[in-house]
Amino acid sequence: MQKGGAVYILTNKNKTTLYIGVTNDLQRRIYEHQNGLNPNSFVAKYNLFQLVYYEGFHSIEEAIMREKQLKGWTRKKKEVLIFSTNESWKDLTEEIMSW
Repeated sequence: MQKGGAVYILTNKNKTTLYIGVTNDLQRRIYEHQNGLNPNSFVAKYNLFQLVYYEGFHSIEEAIMREKQLKGWTRKKKEVLIFSTNESWKDLTEEIMSW
């Protein structure tokens, strides 16, 4: 049985830096990022704790393919993607933690 996956985008308070990640457990991974479980990470270094976008997939392989695609996009194209589902760039953490 395949386990699903998710792609997500984090940003900082001023929305100046974007981080794209992939995981098989979005709630756990966001918790790890926001609680500094890896203090030497890119996310911690740039204070990227606001979840502004996520996308779920049936398999982790699909999620990895999508992550690679998004990482190849320009900043502008990523901004349009975020805006298409989260117009105000609000933090979606509470939304996913309540699943």
